[in-house]
Amino acid sequence: MNLTDPAIQTFLLIAFLSLIPSILVMFTSFTRIVVVLSFLRQAIGTQQVPPNPVIIGLSIFLTFFVMGPTIDVISRDSIKPYLNKEIGFQDALNRAEMPIKTFMLKHTRQKDIALFLNMSKEKKPAKIEDLPLRILVPAFAISELKSAFEMGFLLFLPFLIIDLVVSSILLSMGIMMLPPPLISLPFKLLLFVLVDGWNLITGSLIRSFQ
Repeated sequence: MNLTDPAIQTFLLIAFLSLIPSILVMFTSFTRIVVVLSFLRQAIGTQQVPPNPVIIGLSIFLTFFVMGPTIDVISRDSIKPYLNKEIGFQDALNRAEMPIKTFMLKHTRQKDIALFLNMSKEKKPAKIEDLPLRILVPAFAISELKSAFEMGFLLFLPFLIIDLVVSSILLSMGIMMLPPPLISLPFKLLLFVLVDGWNLITGSLIRSFQ
């Protein structure tokens, strides 16, 4: 197959564009960010506020912010030389792969890599950078989920304490018919506003990738 054929390149470009959602989820910081923000909404107990489009939109833009240095390297070393016809399509892909691998390896636990290496019955490469993507991608995904769940646990604690306090007060007052979440929600919102929650959560998410 001649990769320099314009028709082949057009087909590969369309195929790449169709894979962008999967690439966004599995190759970037998007998974950790969107899971943590979803945990935050559940911890506060605001049901559908913020709505899903807001959470996903914020997660996408935070992902672009976190991935900025990696995107810059790919643009400089891969995309621009390819558009200027200085390198071929295959070389462009090879140059784009390494910055992504570097980011993923930085945030992937060795234990998760070992899990998929053992299950695939492959030997560990001499250089960790030579690890195939079919091993690295799922290992990176479950590492991101673990980090997101750890952050989600810490998010739940202060709001859980408020729920317990409100429930205890209502129980001691003999108010059994009034739902505790209805009373605790304003206090949880007040706490979140007083500590500047969005600034705190966003900063923590970004710093977790540095």
